[in-house]
Amino acid sequence: MNVQNFAKPGCQSQCGKLKVPFPFGIQVEGHEDRSCSLNYGFDIICNTSTDPPKAFIKSWKNIEIFDISDKELRISNNVAAKCYNRSGLVYREDRVSTEVDGITYTFSSTNLLTVVGCDDYVEFVADADLRKGCGTTCRNVEEVDKDGCFGTGCCQVSLNVFNFYTILLNSYENHTTKNNIWNFNPCSYAFLGERNSFNHSLLSDLSDPTLKNKIEDTVPIVLDWVIDKSKNCSAAAQDPNSFACRYANSSCIDPDVRSGGYRCSCDEGYEGNPYLSPGCRDIDECADPTRNDCVKICNNIPGNYTCSCPDAHDGNGRKSGSGCVAKNSEFPLIKFILGMSFGFISLIVGTGWIYFIFKKRRHTKLREKFFQQNGGLLLNQQSTSKEGVTIESTKLFTDEELKKATNNYASDRILGQGGYGIVFKGILPDQRVVAIKRSKIIDKSQMEQFINEMVILAQVNHRNVVKLLGCCLECEVPLLVYEFVSNGTLFEHVHNINGGKSCLSWENRLRIAAESSGALAYLHSAASIPVIHKDVKLANILLDDHHVAKISDFGASRLVPLDRTQVTTLVQGTLGYLDPEYFHTGQLTDKSDVYSLGVVLAELLTGRKPISMDKLPEERNLATYFITSVNEKRLFLILEPRVVKEGTSEQLEIAAELVKRCLSLNSKERPTMKEVTMELERLRKFTKHPWTNQHVNEEITGLIGHTEIQLSDLYEIQTSTYSNIGSDSEQYNSSTISLLHPSSIPC
Repeated sequence: MNVQNFAKPGCQSQCGKLKVPFPFGIQVEGHEDRSCSLNYGFDIICNTSTDPPKAFIKSWKNIEIFDISDKELRISNNVAAKCYNRSGLVYREDRVSTEVDGITYTFSSTNLLTVVGCDDYVEFVADADLRKGCGTTCRNVEEVDKDGCFGTGCCQVSLNVFNFYTILLNSYENHTTKNNIWNFNPCSYAFLGERNSFNHSLLSDLSDPTLKNKIEDTVPIVLDWVIDKSKNCSAAAQDPNSFACRYANSSCIDPDVRSGGYRCSCDEGYEGNPYLSPGCRDIDECADPTRNDCVKICNNIPGNYTCSCPDAHDGNGRKSGSGCVAKNSEFPLIKFILGMSFGFISLIVGTGWIYFIFKKRRHTKLREKFFQQNGGLLLNQQSTSKEGVTIESTKLFTDEELKKATNNYASDRILGQGGYGIVFKGILPDQRVVAIKRSKIIDKSQMEQFINEMVILAQVNHRNVVKLLGCCLECEVPLLVYEFVSNGTLFEHVHNINGGKSCLSWENRLRIAAESSGALAYLHSAASIPVIHKDVKLANILLDDHHVAKISDFGASRLVPLDRTQVTTLVQGTLGYLDPEYFHTGQLTDKSDVYSLGVVLAELLTGRKPISMDKLPEERNLATYFITSVNEKRLFLILEPRVVKEGTSEQLEIAAELVKRCLSLNSKERPTMKEVTMELERLRKFTKHPWTNQHVNEEITGLIGHTEIQLSDLYEIQTSTYSNIGSDSEQYNSSTISLLHPSSIPC
């Protein structure tokens, strides 16, 4: 279609090589009182001082537009950079902090966060509730992986949609380690960009001073655009005068993103610009032979076409049908009818038989293809190579079984979702309720995580570990089937989703902590092959109907050979919970889980989150702040009031000392997980004596008096549905989807 038909009448439709369709419009210089766009958010400035001219978003005059589609924009990039001299001092720093128009645009989930360098890590903060990070290390330029970004010279992280972001680029040792990293990599870079657009061959020369410009020239950022984020189709249609999809033969579409808003599209069989009057016009399929399958006569009708045959011909006139066959008046009618009938019956029988065989063979090949694609062969290798680990007790479900269990993955069966997948509630034929975890996409790294979680959970049988019931590998994306855990994550109970007080008593907190540490101690020392969880946090501890703790999400976990105490692995985990020694050295031990559990215990005692950017600098990191408070005799000032009221000073001081030992920067000074469990069980028995809570230290009593908390208030907390949890729970959950029922979280 002529590009002129896409722009508003009288408006410029092209800037250089870029076609600009309405609702976007090029702002005419000197005529600010009239607009060629739907509203200010779609205004585009065309800079004609360059050759060829360049288009820019009016609200961001430094953001160039490369491409406009019916739902996305590709725009120019801005790379964060940090350069060091030979002494490790920063001589150049380019920071990035960007926000989009909150009505029209959203940063797309097709973007990836990429970090390039050999001694660097990044913190990515977006929309106040989305935090991601990754680190890169390498000892020489030959060690850099030039075929992908897996942590050696380069790393990448998937993201959800968001409106603004800030990139904080840091270095472990300012590029001045004994490996002389500065000689081949003086600068590090971090940027947001479209998936698969980064050319890994650029990693071959990390000392190139133009590397930043090369990245900005080749890696665009993708924006999703909608008409108005505050309205969906049904809400926008309430006002016909402002409704953008009001013209003929157009329909309204609600995009499948969390940002909201709507867009317009031409109906099937019509083309044009649905945002402009008179709307979309009928496509004349008969004028283009590639758009119809008529043999002889094509008749165009609104939105479609029909085929017919000329006189003295039989058939439906379609290439895909009976076509057009000339009549023979001399041929006996009876023979013609018998011949056609016999031929038709033979054709139906033969076609049906061939179709059945083809469909069965195709279905079998497709199942085999998906089985291999989803790691079936890797699963068999893992299950026979892990020194006796077997998956014989784990059921292989069929795709049809799980479709029936979830009502074909209906939206009302969704329990939760994150960056990598969705969890559905399923009901098996024997009426067992299960949680079914389905990946959104699958790549090599996710497949290995999927198989890793499968193999680890297959060998674990513990009442405080989420039980794996089976998996399905024969569908497009793999699925894991778990027992159904109904009462939410510990994160939701400790950090009340409505901002109220936590409803967990001191005794319950001790019990849940003891159950969690006991499960981890089992994984470390009692499992057939020792397991290091690697991502212990509140969001990975689920609670059932009786508030019994269940450890979940073993995608990042590692099996440890019996003859070794540590493994070297790519650094993974969640900011705030990650063991600093493991983060720095890459050496993973069971003491790494002890450190993470120490952060969990600190959260249970204080009610604070591991990372709180809204607090004073010295209070932002919970682990550091907790240890400082204990050392400076300020423990009771940071504890949650309910914990102070229900526990004794001796109990709380013992618990705090245990946390302090777990959070030691030197892993050799931390207790084992078994020792942590024994100490927590001793504290639990201590709480059960009737005289334990009758005498409270006068200092504690004074503190409680100042806060004016009534014990009855701690039980009158209204809980909310899981649908309101949203991004708050995902703040500490980069790859985990809770296997839980979302309806409520009872105290």
